[in-house]
Amino acid sequence: MTEVLPDSRAKTPRGLIFQGGVAWEPVFCANCGVEGGACPTENMTFICWICPKCNETYGQIAGTLSMPDEVFWAEVKAAQLEHYGRVPTAEEVVQHLADPLSLESLLAKSREAMTPQASQ
Repeated sequence: MTEVLPDSRAKTPRGLIFQGGVAWEPVFCANCGVEGGACPTENMTFICWICPKCNETYGQIAGTLSMPDEVFWAEVKAAQLEHYGRVPTAEEVVQHLADPLSLESLLAKSREAMTPQASQ
C-alpha cells in the first residue's frame, strides 16, 4: 500500500504573495496548521511541510528525509557567498533559476530530490 502525504497548501489558494515576478503561495503545517512561509506556485503540484515544533514533538515522517528549513537555507546562503561573494537579490535569483546549470537551479534540484513526492 502506498502512503499518501497531505498537501500543506490551502485547497483554494488565498493570500498569494508576488515577489520578483513570481507568485508565492502560503504553506501550512500538515499536522497543526500553523503558517510556515510560502512556496512558488509555478510548477508546484505538491508540498508537505511539518513545522519544527511538530517535528520535534512527533518526529519525522517515516520514509522521508528531514532537514530543517533553517539548515537548508543556511547551506544555500553559504553556497551563494562562496560562488558570488554576496547573497544575490530576489530578482537575480529568479534570473539564475531560469538557467538550468546555475548554482540556484542545482540547489533547487537537490532540494527537490530530498522532498517526498505525492502519489499519483
